[in-house]
Amino acid sequence: MTKLFTSGFSHLILFIGIFIMIVPVWMIFASSTHTSSVINMGGLQMFLGESFYDNYLRVLLYKGGFFKEITALKMFFNSFIMATGVAILSVVTSLMAAYALVYYRIKYASFLFWIIFITILVPLELRIFPTYSVMAELNLVNSYFGLIVPISASAIATLFFRQFYKTVPDELLESAKLDGANTWRFFIDFLIPLSKTMIVAMLIFMFVFGYNQYLWPLLVTTSEQYWTVVMGLKMMSGSIVHRFAFVIMSMIPPILIIVVLQKHFIKGVFQDK
Repeated sequence: MTKLFTSGFSHLILFIGIFIMIVPVWMIFASSTHTSSVINMGGLQMFLGESFYDNYLRVLLYKGGFFKEITALKMFFNSFIMATGVAILSVVTSLMAAYALVYYRIKYASFLFWIIFITILVPLELRIFPTYSVMAELNLVNSYFGLIVPISASAIATLFFRQFYKTVPDELLESAKLDGANTWRFFIDFLIPLSKTMIVAMLIFMFVFGYNQYLWPLLVTTSEQYWTVVMGLKMMSGSIVHRFAFVIMSMIPPILIIVVLQKHFIKGVFQDK
């Protein structure tokens, strides 16, 4: 009886949480399919309207910004490139850094790791001016490279991979050496397949992190052609239904990435077991 009550209560809390999160999003989506006059007179709507195609097509193709040079479609492209670059680069560098710290006989490796870890954990706001100065000196302002590289160092990913590598039995390394595998082959053929579940999890985390960036793109881009979605949310003008439509569309890329990669994540978990 106690287990039944606990299970029922847990499900009730779950449904309440889902309701609290889903209903506001649905109301924004439903309202974005109406005209501005309907929203101004009747407030947020619970049911779909008849202006879905007109509102969303206008938001995608309308040229906005201070000089009317940027469209929402271009912002989505910029954010996708930035988020994908941040995710891939951060995972690759974290894998290699963790591998070097664990398997190479580096003197004071633990001390060096914690120095690196603490340094990277310094908020971007505190190191933003020297970072921007470096990007400006290298002529990387208004470029995808300048958007991606400075925020791609991930202390959290490095920590997770490092801790995971420490759990790998030493016998696996010895067995790989007996089979003729060098250091690089051991990393590629053994450690990366074992790390695939964590790699997918870090890709999801870092993609969302890169996609949600606002302050760094704001500082490192002076051209509207490099505006991201989050910058567009802040600077977008127009009617309220068009803003609602832009908000809904801005949620689609990270949701798709999470849904697609989650399948591989779950598959990896079951394969590991």
